[in-house]
Amino acid sequence: MAKIEAYDIIVSPVISEKSTLASENNQIVFNVRRDASKPDIKQAIEQLFSVKVKAVNTLLRKGKRKTFRGIRGRQSDVKKAVVTLEEGHSIDVTTGL
Repeated sequence: MAKIEAYDIIVSPVISEKSTLASENNQIVFNVRRDASKPDIKQAIEQLFSVKVKAVNTLLRKGKRKTFRGIRGRQSDVKKAVVTLEEGHSIDVTTGL
């Protein structure tokens, strides 16, 4: 299997009320690839943002069934990673620094 690039592992940051509250505890939430492992995510975050990662917790949110204008559809499954940073390190997801 080919090595996955850091930009391929991290899909996007999650900007929500809950993730904003988590940022007060030095935690950042990212959407990641479904097949990404915790060590892969840790390495990608440290490489992209030049920070020290303390822990990575992951969760897999199952896709929901939705109806829009009478047409049934299904949202895709999403894997999220809650990344806890070491003290003194921070990431501003709105600017990427």
